[in-house]
Amino acid sequence: MPEAADRTLLGFDLGTHRIGVAIGQELTQSARPLTTIQRKNRQADWQQIETLLQEWGAEAAVVGIPLQQDGSEQEMSRLSRKFSNQLRGRFNLTVYEVDERLTSVEAESIIRNNRGQRRSMEERDIDAIAATRILQSWFNL
Repeated sequence: MPEAADRTLLGFDLGTHRIGVAIGQELTQSARPLTTIQRKNRQADWQQIETLLQEWGAEAAVVGIPLQQDGSEQEMSRLSRKFSNQLRGRFNLTVYEVDERLTSVEAESIIRNNRGQRRSMEERDIDAIAATRILQSWFNL
């Protein structure tokens, strides 16, 4: 991670049906789940993403790139890199990419452990929590 600044960043976890979104502050090095965006016909809802970028004043984004356990690429890696490039191109945004191996597994574990405390946690929460783990991992670099 570059020298700490006071930027707001959005973290993205691209899935086949949903995109998890997290928000974080570079100064405090903290991230939290924000929302989950439904993909329509496997396409990102660019209008909703633009609204989030503007609403939160995000100056950069972090996109998780899912790699195999051995570090090799897979189909979702290619799609995530494409999404990352589209974010850059559409919004003239600085976009960082990080290895997201195991973030969804960690998110599922968090939800499973908190189900009794928070009944509203659903499957869609996994994506926003995974996005939080992605963004937090970038802060921890």
